[in-house]
Amino acid sequence: MRPSFTRRSPNRRPPTPETDYPKLSPRELSPEEGYSPDGSYKQFDYAGIPSADQGCASPGTPETSFDVPDMVTTSGNRQSTSSGSSRGSSPFASWPPSQSVYPGSKDEQLKSLEKAGMLYRTRTADKGKRLRKNWTCVWTVLEGDALIFFKDSKHSSSSSAKYPSVLSSPEFRVNLHGASLSWAHKDRSSRKNVLELKTRDGSEYLIQHDLDSIASMWHNAISNRIGKLGIDFPLEEEDDNIATVKHKEQTGGNKEKESEKKHPAFWHCHSSDSDSNKIRNVLKKFLLKRPSLQYLRDRGYIKDQVFGCALQVLCDREKSTVPNFVSQCITTVEKRGLDIDGLYRISGNLATIQNLRFKVDHDEHLDLDSGRWDDVHVITGALKLFFRELPEPLFPFSYFDRFIAAAKIIDSAKRRQLLREIVYSLPPANFNTSRVLFQHLSRVVEFREKNRMSLQSIAIVFGPTLLRPQDEEGNIAMYMFFQNQIMEQILSQTSYIFPES
Repeated sequence: MRPSFTRRSPNRRPPTPETDYPKLSPRELSPEEGYSPDGSYKQFDYAGIPSADQGCASPGTPETSFDVPDMVTTSGNRQSTSSGSSRGSSPFASWPPSQSVYPGSKDEQLKSLEKAGMLYRTRTADKGKRLRKNWTCVWTVLEGDALIFFKDSKHSSSSSAKYPSVLSSPEFRVNLHGASLSWAHKDRSSRKNVLELKTRDGSEYLIQHDLDSIASMWHNAISNRIGKLGIDFPLEEEDDNIATVKHKEQTGGNKEKESEKKHPAFWHCHSSDSDSNKIRNVLKKFLLKRPSLQYLRDRGYIKDQVFGCALQVLCDREKSTVPNFVSQCITTVEKRGLDIDGLYRISGNLATIQNLRFKVDHDEHLDLDSGRWDDVHVITGALKLFFRELPEPLFPFSYFDRFIAAAKIIDSAKRRQLLREIVYSLPPANFNTSRVLFQHLSRVVEFREKNRMSLQSIAIVFGPTLLRPQDEEGNIAMYMFFQNQIMEQILSQTSYIFPES
């Protein structure tokens, strides 16, 4: 007869080999593939049963007369085995061997470790607010109703199937209730095997692995988990109340309740408190069941924003070759004069810039000639903010290496010709917007004696915004040098690269 073993508590940390299985061999600790197939934890089979000299039954003893190693709970929610002589204090001492290790509740079955492994992840939106992509290789765990990303480990990579030697604290815990998962479009990322995860609160994540098979396994596991969870959120307040009641029962808190009930004013206070709790729970359920921001956008109830929207998507929506906001800003700046000191270098009032951004995102009719926007530096600051918050820069990530290679060419004629070819290969929306912007900036440089904005000054301001690598973890100083150099080359050759005709 094989001894039964309890399943891991849903509130425990994910297992690590060095902590939970210290006696296993290196091959068992680091298998060739560290990704468990879907549902493997539900058919649990303990492979590390101790031998006869470690306390289990010997061949000469009856099947039921063996000693199960006692589990002694230590600090930090860890368990260690002790000798069979202390069975009286073991939690297994009074547990019948025939007891089932699986709870009957469906909710408890959902709280199981489905999958774990190294993945690349980046968060592209936080509750509707667009964020700059920053890919990081992290230890990822699919457990219960959540996908958990642990903090970055400098010695980990997605190509490695080994568990991390030291498990750090969770960085993100993504609730999968009401979430959606799909394969990301090419305009979302230039990487392969990218999954796009969207949550009910408007947050978005990109998940990636180099191997097609592993990426597909993660896609199936997360999709199955989302399908089982449904759209209802568990109420945190109810969970807290249950935990509080259990704690009071263990510490004798019910005795205090009995003494309180004897007081005459108890019944009136208790009824009012229960009514308020009922109202609070009803309101909380109503708020949690509201449709998500992405749901309302998909059905056209909420207008898509201008800031943080993909350039081609914005142009298609506005049925224009250049975003209307970019054209309005350039026209207004040139109307007020290009001889203003520090144009594009001096920043306007940040609060006013944010007000202008809100106006652009929520109002179809924008009048930049209004007295609210009389400071030209507010308009130039909003224009820089627009390009800075694009999901992909004006020169897309996939073009970064091509621009760097062109900048390294010593022959100026060949370098100029290659830059023009690269610019002309840009997507239509990116090319048309680049042409309008650089022609405007070249006119700003013509007034450098008055506005003190030279070619180098404009390149320093717009270089990191218009051209940057997808993974900004390399040599920042080298990137900045090439960014400024490429901006200077394009600005100095604007008439050749973007002819007026």
